[in-house]
Amino acid sequence: MDKPSNRPLLEVKNLRVEFPTRRGTLVAVDDISFSIQPGEVLGVVGESGAGKSLTGAAIIGLLEPPGRVAGGEILLDGQRIDNLPYEKMRRIRGKEIGAVFQDPLTSLNPLYTVGRQLTETILTHLDMSESEARARAIGLLQDVGIPAPERRIDHYPHQFSGGMRQRVVIALALCANPRLIVADEPTTALDVSIQAQIITLIKRLCREHGTAVMLVTHDMGVIAETADRVAVMYAGRIAEIGPVRDVIQRAKHPYTEGLMGSIPKLGNAPARLAQIDGAMPRLTAIPQGCAFNPRCTKRFEPCTQVRPDPIPVGDTQVACWLYDSSKTKAAAE
Repeated sequence: MDKPSNRPLLEVKNLRVEFPTRRGTLVAVDDISFSIQPGEVLGVVGESGAGKSLTGAAIIGLLEPPGRVAGGEILLDGQRIDNLPYEKMRRIRGKEIGAVFQDPLTSLNPLYTVGRQLTETILTHLDMSESEARARAIGLLQDVGIPAPERRIDHYPHQFSGGMRQRVVIALALCANPRLIVADEPTTALDVSIQAQIITLIKRLCREHGTAVMLVTHDMGVIAETADRVAVMYAGRIAEIGPVRDVIQRAKHPYTEGLMGSIPKLGNAPARLAQIDGAMPRLTAIPQGCAFNPRCTKRFEPCTQVRPDPIPVGDTQVACWLYDSSKTKAAAE
């Protein structure tokens, strides 16, 4: 059945992730909304602790207890998936949503050959014979750039290099032709040349198969090379979201400006890189108003009192009072 071309494949609406503790409830992801179209790569970037990986884990239904989705909705092709029973979500996670994690050894069983792991996943989700599943597994290894896949399929994970293991994990994520891949720091542990190959592979998947990708990373270089749009997260909220070129070249939120200013540039680089003073707040000490306000050089009265909602500014959405004309006018008077 053909989907309406204007409907996002993934919709996240007002998502809230909480961790109940003896000292109270910690809010790790606080009322975030975004969507991803078929064939689109959405980059999600921010410092450690921003809530990037927890957002991905909530989408694929792998939040570690006591973490829980406490509010909002997650829709895949218009169908809500955040409230499904475990077994039903497990089927969707294998067939409709693929996952790629930072450390491939957490996704691969060291006791089984990669061929066994691939064929078992294929047989679980697709109606195939053993021989057909093995042939598909060999084809997937070839697609992700594993040399001599007919021989390598019977090797164990420890017999592959880090970059090759990550390719195997991508092949594992693709077994059932998922429509969405959640990739959490898939290139972080790899050297630069292997990073470039993995990025090229992800872009090819989007182009040839219409796969949607949520790419979680802290590396703006990877985002610039791979993503169509980027969401910048800070303290569990989205500070800015928009087309990758706009966000990188014309950053609007002061936090995004700070991130961009901290990246070395070729050519006429300044003697010193910009830096953002301070550190991201702990979940137990999120400040009132805009969570970034203690570190922001542009803050004014409403920033310390009231949390800003995302405001449309051109093609981007920015959660910053600087772009609310009524607030800036009042502050100037």
